[in-house]
Amino acid sequence: MVIFPLSVLSHPKHLSIHDFIYHLPDESIAKFPLENRDEAALLVYRDGDIRKDIFNKLDEQLPSNSLLIFNDSKVIHARILFRISESIQIECFCLEPADGMAAADSLSQHGPLRWTCMVGMARKWKSEKIAKPFSGKDGDGIFTASKISNEGRDYLIEFDWDNKKYSFSEVLELVGDLPIPPYLNRAPQPEDEQRYNTVYAGAEGSVAAPTAGLHFTKSMLEKLKGSGKELGYVTLHVGAGTFLPVKSSTMEGHEMHAERIDVSVETIAQLANALGKKAIVTVGTTSTRTIESLYWLGIKWMKEGRGEDVFFVNQWEPYEYNVDELPSSAMVFSFLEKWMKENQLESLSGYTRLMIAPGYTFQVVDALITNFHQPGSTLLLLVAALVGDDWKRFMSSHHKIISAFLSFGDSSLLFK
Repeated sequence: MVIFPLSVLSHPKHLSIHDFIYHLPDESIAKFPLENRDEAALLVYRDGDIRKDIFNKLDEQLPSNSLLIFNDSKVIHARILFRISESIQIECFCLEPADGMAAADSLSQHGPLRWTCMVGMARKWKSEKIAKPFSGKDGDGIFTASKISNEGRDYLIEFDWDNKKYSFSEVLELVGDLPIPPYLNRAPQPEDEQRYNTVYAGAEGSVAAPTAGLHFTKSMLEKLKGSGKELGYVTLHVGAGTFLPVKSSTMEGHEMHAERIDVSVETIAQLANALGKKAIVTVGTTSTRTIESLYWLGIKWMKEGRGEDVFFVNQWEPYEYNVDELPSSAMVFSFLEKWMKENQLESLSGYTRLMIAPGYTFQVVDALITNFHQPGSTLLLLVAALVGDDWKRFMSSHHKIISAFLSFGDSSLLFK
């Protein structure tokens, strides 16, 4: 296979994030969800044409032969506040389990465990352990955190609790808060427990919601299936890096955060069977990054052979290939399906740092359902990679077709 680096002018490393800034006034940010999830506005972009609809009419806007891919990750109570004095409060923001442990395995434990965390007021954390009481259906307990080490903004924290009737997931429900996005500029509300998760969320592990899916209702999912649409599910646990602004002058200086991926052999088979026959529609940027990352994993394994037990896709890997000489997506996913079945694997697990930005060639995705993203974000770069400069026409806050932005705001269906 020929390796063919992009030119200096076309490689996304050289993009300036300042070219992806637009004015977003605070009043345009939807601070609360609509009473009914599926009544948000839907902007439809197809072949340069922009139209407005309602989200609950999505099935009418999709090709009849569509496969929709959803991210079923569930947001956990990842924000834990410890009051150590009247004036000092330590915040531990859980990012991911340490030592490569899967979130599901860590959350089910009933004993001491370690997580990588961001720590607020870390300099005020002087004692070996800090503690917080909790109370639930299985009695009271004391939850403790010990600071083990740190590297930059990331700290290795060991958590423990004395009432072993509770799993870590259950303890987090009692001691932690739902980490709603900082740009909402408000405290969590009781309704956020339901509304800041999708109706199909099941795999615990995210610290931010895959928000493109927040508009779906159970009745909408049934309606989609009833109209002949196929539904598939992947898991990408959204990390706190999704909130981190790009601070470097060009994208070369921005390090994408690694996020955990789990994809079943059933979903791999769905994609292998659908590619070239159906429109592949991803629900959210996280689903997009997941299945595009799987393509590059397959390319790497087809070229170099099976690698580590846990796969990893780096942020610039796809840009090293001559895309005109790559195998089709159907071939790659058929290869992955065959390999998984031969090795009796139920799922693939790994991490991706894939950065999708203008200059990227989509290998799997035909259309994207997504909300409207923050100025100067890597999520906006992904949208720009899909639709080109037309993002400016519908992302600008003065465009009358959009009324509410970000997590609880309006939605869009964007065709490549």
